[in-house]
Amino acid sequence: MISAVVFDMDGVLIDTEPVWEEVRRDYVARAGGRWLPETQSRLMGMSTGEWSRYLDDDLGVGRGADRVAQEVIDRMAERYRADLPLIPGAVAAVRRLAARFPLALASSSPRQLIDQVLASAGITDAFQVSVSTEECRAGKPDPEVYEVSARGLGMPTDRCLAVEDSSNGLRSAANAGMVVVAVPHRDYPPAEDALARAALVIDDLAELTVDRVLSLGSAGPTAG
Repeated sequence: MISAVVFDMDGVLIDTEPVWEEVRRDYVARAGGRWLPETQSRLMGMSTGEWSRYLDDDLGVGRGADRVAQEVIDRMAERYRADLPLIPGAVAAVRRLAARFPLALASSSPRQLIDQVLASAGITDAFQVSVSTEECRAGKPDPEVYEVSARGLGMPTDRCLAVEDSSNGLRSAANAGMVVVAVPHRDYPPAEDALARAALVIDDLAELTVDRVLSLGSAGPTAG
């Protein structure tokens, strides 16, 4: 039986993938670097340390990874303060499931942005645990962020349901042994092999009801 739910943040609760791409693409261009065709898909799921090194080394920013990370994060925080792009139904879905299950957040965003988003959305209290991949050894698709989230809730991973949108996020949750629900982003659809790891694919968070979650308890772990 599903006993806990773990949400991703970017692309599930807030529509920030376009903002991340715009901010990082502009940052790379202003620094004289080069944005590659596969850059955005590679960045999705990377931890702060991973994407800042990628921008600095592979894309030619050349300012030092720590500086790159802080400058990009500061620009993202400024954008969030101006307009937090909450996905319709996100807060309602969190509140609905929090009334029945303990919740955790497993995000590739840095801690600074996680805390800002949860506070601005008024849902900090809904989550018993929140984990950033910058607090883990590796980002998604490595399963660690989901494994740490489950431990924080005191649950085995196979009793947790994860809600994800990206290829690397889906792989991360499935590799942790969680039952996975996919909510694909229309502009950044996950790869077919990643989507195949999901026990359920939905178009809208309104479909994520308590009864629907409980019905997936028999789906079993999706690790492969």
